[in-house]
Amino acid sequence: MASPSQQLPPGWTAEWDPASQRYLFIQASTGRSQWEIPTPAPVQLMDPAPSVSPPPYATHGKRRQYAAGQTQVYYGAGDALGDQYGAHVPQQQQPAATAQLFTPGLAAEGGFAGQQQVPQASYYAPQQEPQYINAPGFGQEPTYHPPNAPIHHLTDQFGQMGMGQKPLHLTTTNLLTSPPDPRELVRPPPEIRLPANACITTSPYANADPSYQRCTINAIPTTSSMLNKSKIPLGLVITPYRTLKEGESPVPVVTDTVIARCRRCRTYINPYVQFIDNGNRWRCCMCSMSNEVPQLFDWDQIRNQPGDRWARDELNHSVVEFVAPTEYMVRPPQPAVYVILIDVSHTAVQSGMVATATRTILENLDRIPNEDERTKVAIIAYDISLYFFSMPPGTTESTMLVVSDVDDVFLPKPTDLLINLTEARQSLESLLGRINDMFQDNHTVGSAMGPALQAGFKLMAPIGGKIMVLSSSLPNVGAGSLKNREDLKILGTSKESGLLQAASPFYKSFAIECSRAQVSVDMFLFSAAYQDVASLACLPHYTSGQTYFYPAFNAARSEDAIKFAHEFGEVLAMPIMLEAVMRVRASKGLRMASFHGNFFVRSTDLLAMPAVPTDQSYAIEIQIEDTLTQPFVVMQTAVLHTTCHGERRIRVITLALPTTSSLTEVFASADQVAIATLLANKAVERSLTHKLEDARDAVHQRLVEILSSYKSSMTSAGAGANAQLAISENLRMLPVLVLGLLKNVGVRQSAQIPPDLRAYAQALLTTLPSQTLIPYIHPTFFSLHNMQPEAGTVGEQGVILPTPLPLTSERLERHGLYLIEDGQTIFLWIGRDAVPQLVMDVFNLPNYEVLRGGKTTLPVLDNDFSRRVNAIVQKTREMRRGVYYPHLYVVKEDGEPPLRLWALSCLIQDRADVLPSYQQFIGQLKDKVNGANNY
Repeated sequence: MASPSQQLPPGWTAEWDPASQRYLFIQASTGRSQWEIPTPAPVQLMDPAPSVSPPPYATHGKRRQYAAGQTQVYYGAGDALGDQYGAHVPQQQQPAATAQLFTPGLAAEGGFAGQQQVPQASYYAPQQEPQYINAPGFGQEPTYHPPNAPIHHLTDQFGQMGMGQKPLHLTTTNLLTSPPDPRELVRPPPEIRLPANACITTSPYANADPSYQRCTINAIPTTSSMLNKSKIPLGLVITPYRTLKEGESPVPVVTDTVIARCRRCRTYINPYVQFIDNGNRWRCCMCSMSNEVPQLFDWDQIRNQPGDRWARDELNHSVVEFVAPTEYMVRPPQPAVYVILIDVSHTAVQSGMVATATRTILENLDRIPNEDERTKVAIIAYDISLYFFSMPPGTTESTMLVVSDVDDVFLPKPTDLLINLTEARQSLESLLGRINDMFQDNHTVGSAMGPALQAGFKLMAPIGGKIMVLSSSLPNVGAGSLKNREDLKILGTSKESGLLQAASPFYKSFAIECSRAQVSVDMFLFSAAYQDVASLACLPHYTSGQTYFYPAFNAARSEDAIKFAHEFGEVLAMPIMLEAVMRVRASKGLRMASFHGNFFVRSTDLLAMPAVPTDQSYAIEIQIEDTLTQPFVVMQTAVLHTTCHGERRIRVITLALPTTSSLTEVFASADQVAIATLLANKAVERSLTHKLEDARDAVHQRLVEILSSYKSSMTSAGAGANAQLAISENLRMLPVLVLGLLKNVGVRQSAQIPPDLRAYAQALLTTLPSQTLIPYIHPTFFSLHNMQPEAGTVGEQGVILPTPLPLTSERLERHGLYLIEDGQTIFLWIGRDAVPQLVMDVFNLPNYEVLRGGKTTLPVLDNDFSRRVNAIVQKTREMRRGVYYPHLYVVKEDGEPPLRLWALSCLIQDRADVLPSYQQFIGQLKDKVNGANNY
């Protein structure tokens, strides 16, 4: 490389300093040296003239690195960058006019006075460390740009130092004049703009995909006071074990058991660390500790030769799995164990549940995870007694053993009750074919579910695994017996939240016992009468299981049987993480404050999960404890688990986010979907610890505070009254999502919602991943009779869906056919003036009058419109993550009132009962926001 000396002012030379990896500039006449680029004009650098505010470079030789966008916020874009950083120009040389400009919304968080001050640098760039020896361009001198280089060259240079990224653009919208557009909910969250030097790889997978881990704010405020000022809740939404759809690449697995972790904070090595000391050490991106690189980190163990460090998955992927060495095991990896408890009381047999369940297990035996042929299975039937089945391996025979003493549960036989799925396959198949016939004439009414749970626990406690409970009635015999506490008089009152809490302490204490023994519980509930879902859902809640609810199940209706068989089969076939613990680490200054989801908090921040199902979501609130001085922060989720084929692994998910001292960027980077997910979790928790009304008020108040903060900080109205209701464009859908949450069955103000339905809705609100939760609180609404020609046909991304409509009945036409769905239920709404041809093409019936409303299966007919409607229904059932298979209901405009009202309740922008329409809701928000600043 040519020496830059020729391009310097006369009398100056440039020498490359290998220790600091930068140029040192020497003035020949005086021998004085400096790191800064000398300017052609004789500028007095060492003793600047006094100024109103001291120059930012007066006391530090190192260059300051500003948080993303700070320079632009305070000084405007463009040439200021060159003046500010090209040479050390004293502060008073900034043109006075630019300092006096006040831009409402851009720098309003500091007010006019704040713009007169020098922005506080949040991070001093460390001296450049020696590059890692295998890094591209190691040993080369960096490109040198003379002082008169064009501005884009300087921008490139500063970009490499993390100063060049542009701030997110903030667009203000008026909620009163811009109606919600449902298409915005499927757009990706605001872009994460990290400093250019944050990541050591150019891999597009270096930051976590939002489907694994997303934050409510994608530019973290540097102080808690700024976070409090924005009123936006800071939290993470994590789905560590999500299903992979066709075409998605699997999570890469590091198989060489070389795991590099920080000695101090135990962070796993990731794309945001720095290599120092010629690549022999790495600096932790969370606590800045210097750590040794493991000896075998650069060794390819498969080919037995030196490997390429930069090709390692953990340095290129934010989501990665490590095969864990023995020090990560308390015991050898456990096999997958499934104990299935089947209610065989009179109601269970008569509803067809027993026959459907046994047939589903039989059909899915090959899908149950059993790669290593160690999987164990047991079946226990129960009514007011317990029925065990002994299945000796190698035979087709099974023996039933009855235990009638449910007060002191014991195992009637030490062996052959929990059998190896491969070895005893024949006897298991034979038994499953006979169970329904055995109990066909059972007239016993009653349920000893508690004792059955205790028996299943005794059977598997030494190993751990999953208990699946199938129950058709309220448990009323033995431990955990419950009474019918459904009281219509207290529905809709302040006492209603009592019905949403467990009625018996048995369920929480038993769940904690299960968690200790690595046992997880799934509940499948089928009762037509009150079943106390709130109490029973305690078991999955503390053992990382899931609750499934089929009210008034009747297998004689094929739709009921198909839904249950599909969901139960998917749960059986699901690859699960066994004996798992999860911990979330974050950069210094951040703390995980509270946790929401199905797990047991074992210590302050260790979440115990006996068996993690796929597509279950968790929400964690984060506090800013200290001022964040780094240009970006890292949050890392680690899940230590055993796979269902007996391998101990650690799944690590890393998310890096920039920090900012600009309130503008905080609002511009807010993720409305993650915020709504966190608010749903907080609302459910508050409804259990306080009252339902408190939960609704807290969510509503949080939205008012966010809008008030935006108005006072980001708009010219400031604290005064305003005819607009302003919010940033990226948060435009937040009010309608909050309205949807307030109208959801789990939280809604109503005296008509049965406690079981409310408790089940709350279980969904706290476990569904964002992709499935958002349609649950903001349903999807399509018009089918006039959909665009390509809708329902197959495109590059699969079946093309129609354009979603706003959720208001104003869009319903009397001659139309509409689809409304929330991920759990699909409604086909048909208007009373629908033409006979439409009814014939879709339902194969001559006219509207003979069409019956209710649960149905859509016929596939030999016409284009029928095929397109069926394709849309099928895509709706399959496109989201999770095992749910929504029922399809035909709703006639003049049909049964309860069904009509249920479908219309999905149109959340309409007024319903005591709940406001969207326009009324926005009006209320405007009044509160204007009032909030006027007292």
